[in-house]
Amino acid sequence: MIDQMLAASPNLMNTFLFFTIAAAFLMVILGFVTYAILAERKVLGFMQMRVGPNRVGGRWGLLQTVADVLKLLIKEDTIPKLADRPLFILAPVLAFTPAFLVLVVIPFSENLKFADLGIGLLYYIAISGITTIGILTAGWASNNKYALLGGMRSAAQMISYEIPLVMSVIGVVLLTGSLNLNEIVAAQENWAFIFIQPVAFIIFLIASIAELNRTPFDLPEAESELVAGYHVEFSGFRWAFFMLAEYVYLFAMASLTTVLFLGGWQPIPFLGFIPGIVWFALKFILIVFIMIWIRGTLPRLRADQLMSFGWKVLLPLALANIFLTAIIKELINSF
Repeated sequence: MIDQMLAASPNLMNTFLFFTIAAAFLMVILGFVTYAILAERKVLGFMQMRVGPNRVGGRWGLLQTVADVLKLLIKEDTIPKLADRPLFILAPVLAFTPAFLVLVVIPFSENLKFADLGIGLLYYIAISGITTIGILTAGWASNNKYALLGGMRSAAQMISYEIPLVMSVIGVVLLTGSLNLNEIVAAQENWAFIFIQPVAFIIFLIASIAELNRTPFDLPEAESELVAGYHVEFSGFRWAFFMLAEYVYLFAMASLTTVLFLGGWQPIPFLGFIPGIVWFALKFILIVFIMIWIRGTLPRLRADQLMSFGWKVLLPLALANIFLTAIIKELINSF
């Protein structure tokens, strides 16, 4: 029956194929989230001289996160009586959906890409900003002062660090003359931009961690002072949506960092026989490990330190990097 329908309508076949690929990719992302959480717990345990999960799923705790997900799914779903019910239900969706949508422009290899947009980088930045609305909505709809404070902190933090993050990639755009992520990867055939734009890479990495609300920039949650912040009133699968969004963004941001500064799927010279997707995966894993390493090493900043660092340190450095990149490129073109 399905074969007859697909043969009768090429458009229906394309739609069916699109949704099949999208569903398969979603399963890959969910698998990454499941085991990224486990990897983070094991790495943090090692750094802090602890064992980490080692009960569910053998000595390595391979099924611990699966058990945690099942626990969240069967937990009671509660909505506070005085909460704004429609917005309370909508907030987790607003936080998660953009995290998945930004992945369509990431080129994972020369052939594995979903959308080759000429403004792929601009698309990523624009769509990822919607998550701020979801977090702010969650804080407002909860009708809880701690949740509202967490939501307001998140809006201030994500807007503040979005500016140096965007400024840091302008140097890359100047060097390539394009916002297309595939062309940016192609421009790194000889030298990855981490060697040409080291300051931009450091700014981008720091700002991306702040965008992810991860330690040491986890002020919107801040359990010690805001009892979990914007999602304090959420439980069960709604709370899980916020955590899912955070780790999907970890996947997306590590992928974007790999594309912009580590050459994407471009191989190391003399090792070109190794498939591009393998190179992408190795570089991607390195970025994820660095983000976990930073979480296990640095303490949380104060709110005033957070804002001062973004506006008084990262933003001037990003502007200076743009200025120097433009001057050096012009001098090189002149000769």
